Amino acid sequence: MEIPARRSAIFLTAALIYAVVMTMGNVGYASVDYAYLLNLTTGSEDARIDAGDLAFLLATHDFDATPKDGYVLLRLNGTVYKMTPNGERPGLADIVIEKE
Repeated sequence: MEIPARRSAIFLTAALIYAVVMTMGNVGYASVDYAYLLNLTTGSEDARIDAGDLAFLLATHDFDATPKDGYVLLRLNGTVYKMTPNGERPGLADIVIEKE
């Protein structure tokens, strides 16, 4: 009788871990909004960042970012933003609404 009880305990533990991981994953996606984007781009500076580097950084933070010719197109909540690396100026990029 000990083996079925052990299997049940293992199954219950695995289900609990899965539930916690799924909950944590959803919390991460909830934080991806325009305020988070501004915080990410104004809180850092890199004069050598290019469009490819910027798109990679944004993608690693769960943004839908695509590098183009010297800029990045970012889709967020139905709006498309054009982000251009700004070199020596503060922050990482200038952000302009491309289309809503």
